[in-house]
Amino acid sequence: MDIGIQMVRMRKAKGLSQEELAEAVKTSREMANKFEVTLDFLVSEDAQPPVIDKQTLQRLEEIQNLPEQDRDSLLLTIDNFIKATKLKAL
Repeated sequence: MDIGIQMVRMRKAKGLSQEELAEAVKTSREMANKFEVTLDFLVSEDAQPPVIDKQTLQRLEEIQNLPEQDRDSLLLTIDNFIKATKLKAL
């Protein structure tokens, strides 16, 4: 089933206007942002607290959106830095 149709059905079943739903979603997003967690974490009963902080997640998303060659070069650099750091610790 199309997600849009499903959302309309759920909204109407709860007796919410589009404006009411929009405000509820906005508030939920603002709360998640304030606590630096995902919406999934807020609504899931068995969700675990985030392991990666929000700033790191944003950086990972930016890396993911790089052109493939740039992304591969950056990840290779990171991998080499991690290996060098581990070797120093020995």
